[in-house]
Amino acid sequence: MSLLAIGINHNTAPVHIREKVSFAPDTMPESLSAVLALPGIDETVILSTCNRSEIYLSVEHAQLSSEAVMQWLADYHHLDLSSLRDALYVHADRDAVEHLGRVAAGLDSMVLGEPQILGQLKSAFAVAQQFDSVGRQLNHLFQHSFRVAKAVRTQTAIGENAVSVAFAAVTLSTRIFDRLDQCRALLVGAGETIDLVARHLVDRGVKDLVVANRTLTRAQELAANFGARAVLLSDIPDELPGADIVISSTASQLPIIGKGLIERALKKRRHKPMFMVDIAVPRDIESEVGDLDDVYLYTVDDLRSVIEANMKSRQQAAVEASEIIARSTDAFTQSLLERQAVDTIRQLRSRAEQLKALELEKAQRALAQGADPQRVLEQLSRGLTNKLLHAPTVALRKAHAEGEAEASVWASRLFDLDET
Repeated sequence: MSLLAIGINHNTAPVHIREKVSFAPDTMPESLSAVLALPGIDETVILSTCNRSEIYLSVEHAQLSSEAVMQWLADYHHLDLSSLRDALYVHADRDAVEHLGRVAAGLDSMVLGEPQILGQLKSAFAVAQQFDSVGRQLNHLFQHSFRVAKAVRTQTAIGENAVSVAFAAVTLSTRIFDRLDQCRALLVGAGETIDLVARHLVDRGVKDLVVANRTLTRAQELAANFGARAVLLSDIPDELPGADIVISSTASQLPIIGKGLIERALKKRRHKPMFMVDIAVPRDIESEVGDLDDVYLYTVDDLRSVIEANMKSRQQAAVEASEIIARSTDAFTQSLLERQAVDTIRQLRSRAEQLKALELEKAQRALAQGADPQRVLEQLSRGLTNKLLHAPTVALRKAHAEGEAEASVWASRLFDLDET
């Protein structure tokens, strides 16, 4: 039995190729069934995200199954296999185990160490379980990958220093204010970036949040998640004097906050420092605002140094994570090899029990008929020995006759013989 991982990701193909190989959630049941219907496929899990589509498999023959799955993948998505093959990767057995570990830990992600992929993996596994495409092998593999991801998160700093623009903006604010829990923050916009900014601010202890947006409904939706107030963009002049932190990210083509607006706000604040971050492109805050005393204005370009520093920290953590994954992969691969011997050992013991029962029954009949107990015991031991050794003896003679001299070495190891 072999393990396979076949896929395509952001490292091997651009988005216009990846989108052609993706799997929609509503097609997953038929996709799983179709893969299971291929010859030699026992189990499968399909993972499909914006950055990767991967098929994990337990198969009888790795080479034959990988070719069959790749052909199915091309046919299913109406693509030419020869052109698709260059973007595909195939990992077998130990490499498949290590690859899944790296995926689960975020080491194979576009943003190094991002945690979302683990949730996506767990969802893909749950769907496969729901539609009965997972058995003992893949269950064992995926549970292992979840444990590895947890170990990486708890034993390294891979997730401690976020590398998003939103996190970098909040991190910079701590250079101006020692205690964010005593600051009021004004967030301009209500998109995904501002949502992330709000989460990071709340995590740092900010309790007084105001969300300003062009439409009040959207501002209220976002504000409700953080116990914040929602206002319109037109309310910004009234909110600025009370804002210690201002972070803006809208799609406006013109600046929303000008120098004169900030000058009036600073006068009302009695020149108490104001920290401002303009994440938008084009910019939401006039560049001249940065010339004012008591204003600390940063743009997206200024955040780059913070992001780069955090990325270096993650890269060091990634080295440590890779070592954890390598050790875990070795242990898991060893356990797989041992598990493969379990069925054979079970069959061997079962066969020995059958032979023992036959000889024991024969001995009991002889005793019941009045035979000499000593002779019965001798016959029992002789018969059991002959029957247990008959098949190995025949197989050993046949192996030597066919030139397989190493059979004697294995026989010596199996029966703990003195090889000298």
